[in-house]
Amino acid sequence: MISKKIDHAFIMAAGRGTRLMPLTQKIPKGLIKYKQSSLISNGIDKLRKYINFIHISVGYKGPILAKHLIEQKVSSIVNTDNKGNAWWIFNSIFKYFDKPIYVLTCDNVTDIDFKKIEKDYYKKKKPLCMIIPTKPVVGLSGDYISSKNNVVNSLSRKKTTGIYCTGIQVLNPKKINQKIKPTSDFNILWKRLMKIKQLYVSDIEPKKWYTVDNIENYKNLKKNTKNI
Repeated sequence: MISKKIDHAFIMAAGRGTRLMPLTQKIPKGLIKYKQSSLISNGIDKLRKYINFIHISVGYKGPILAKHLIEQKVSSIVNTDNKGNAWWIFNSIFKYFDKPIYVLTCDNVTDIDFKKIEKDYYKKKKPLCMIIPTKPVVGLSGDYISSKNNVVNSLSRKKTTGIYCTGIQVLNPKKINQKIKPTSDFNILWKRLMKIKQLYVSDIEPKKWYTVDNIENYKNLKKNTKNI
């Protein structure tokens, strides 16, 4: 019997974190202090409870972050400096990766049931990409999701719905490469997936979710993530 366990995760941590200046003036966003360590270490620790292979993209202040990640003994590090957030899917070794992989961002702080997401992904017959939603959180902006029978037909900052994107996804890089024209931008990738009805939204939401996109979010981090 073929295992249906999704055992790989990719954390995107290459961004400049411009809206978090001056915190990110000397360090990348992933290394911003959180609890006794950093945002990205917190994410890695949570993933390791269920996922064996963790891959990270680095870019801004890449050598500093890479040193930290080597100490964390992650499975691989991909340099995407000055590249778009979807570049790695089409231009790295992952374009040959023919398995579902969790995709997260380094600024997510979440309590999520990976087993439930895994079951939901296979229940939906393994779409090329499945995004994980959450109910809107006060103080956080996001792309609102419109869908029919879980097939996404619109992502919008203006057209509000009851759910929006968390930045967490499950996708199959090789199958995306076989069906979708390359792009370095996830927004364009999602639009192309919508055209062929291969962007789905999961029925599973995180128990708790928060993200650190700007200084105000960081100031409210402890208050909003007490039990995460």
